[in-house]
Amino acid sequence: MGHISKSIEVNAPLQTVYNQWTQFEEFPKFMEGVEEVRQITDKKLFWRAKIGGHVKEWQADIISQEPDQRISWRSVEGTENSGTVSFERVDANKTRVTLELNYEPEGAVEKVGDALGAAGRRVEGDLKRFKEFIEQRGQETGAYRGTI
Repeated sequence: MGHISKSIEVNAPLQTVYNQWTQFEEFPKFMEGVEEVRQITDKKLFWRAKIGGHVKEWQADIISQEPDQRISWRSVEGTENSGTVSFERVDANKTRVTLELNYEPEGAVEKVGDALGAAGRRVEGDLKRFKEFIEQRGQETGAYRGTI
């Protein structure tokens, strides 16, 4: 199983950054290859993404959600993955976002890509695009403040 850990500092307040991350259906706007995220319930998400030239689909359960601190998930059907995104206040207008991702590369192309660090570069790019997305907007597109 592969593991990625990447962090980025976002020039926005902690609550704004956290609130935006809870807007899962906005992910295709800044996550490379993600074609659709549909929130089925507060705890269940459907994902469709293009990975290694192949379309992958999976359902994930949010297993823990603590406002302004962290969100953890694991896939329950389809492409195997799990992880945690955590949020840390650096100062009043700066937030550190750390993404920990565990995944299972499937097939030769994904395994070679993984060995070459492609997944890590993709996550790093996604975090940079998220940073640009929220910094340019200046505010979140919505919020979910529930605890799971």
